[in-house]
Amino acid sequence: MTPEGPAAHAERPAAHADRGPFAPLLASIAEKPQRPLAVLLFVVIVGGWEFAVRFFEVPKIVLPAPSAVLAALWSGMEGDLLKHFGVTFYETIAGFVLGSMCGLVLGILIGLFPLLERTLYPYVVAFQTVPKVAIAPIIVIWFGYGVSSKIVITATIAFFPLLANTIVGLRATPLEQIELMVAFTATRWQIFRLARLPQALPYIFVGLDVAVVLSVIGAIVGEFVGAQAGLGYLILQRNFNMDMAGVFAILVILSAMGIGLHMLVNAVQRRVVFWVESASDKVIGA
Repeated sequence: MTPEGPAAHAERPAAHADRGPFAPLLASIAEKPQRPLAVLLFVVIVGGWEFAVRFFEVPKIVLPAPSAVLAALWSGMEGDLLKHFGVTFYETIAGFVLGSMCGLVLGILIGLFPLLERTLYPYVVAFQTVPKVAIAPIIVIWFGYGVSSKIVITATIAFFPLLANTIVGLRATPLEQIELMVAFTATRWQIFRLARLPQALPYIFVGLDVAVVLSVIGAIVGEFVGAQAGLGYLILQRNFNMDMAGVFAILVILSAMGIGLHMLVNAVQRRVVFWVESASDKVIGA
């Protein structure tokens, strides 16, 4: 067995260079093979959709082809589609922030004080069981046809996921850890800040992930009930005009917005809750 000399070390970069310019791409595919499979599945679905519509001559009013949807999306970008997107995006974010803050604060209070859980939580659950579509017209009457009513409707939908997951997360703190901190004369605030809150953070982010996706639905529901602008208002207009390609184009935008917000919450979660990484540590939530 001969020791490696300088020549042997010099040959290693050359060996890596022989792999060609596509070496980083091939290495990325080898590490995460699900990405090219997902892209391939998307191409197969869209291609099959286009072929089926053209081969069977499906009417545009029933199912438009992906090419027609793309054309409608492009023409909408040149029109007022971006303005309506901005209205819906603002309603979604504002309602999500308002509902999440209320759910988080009330969830912390209920999780820390059993009296509130016995007295207040049953009424919160009863309110959650009421379909938001049923009370949406009432909220529109109370707050008007502007963005205020849409924000309130979105907040009511985003509220409960944060509330439920916060309560579950605060209860997930090991009893032995709390008893140890009490034995060391820790205050209620110290127990909450050092034990309960870190344990509840993964659950809270699960609630945020659910709430941010539901917020998009809440904004659209509010615009369906009564609005003067927004993507939901635009869907009703194009549906009335039998413009199915335009409706599908708006649905694509809504889907992209929901996926983008979901990815943003997950990115923040990886930064904040950095100790939950492996698949076995994933938190399901309430």
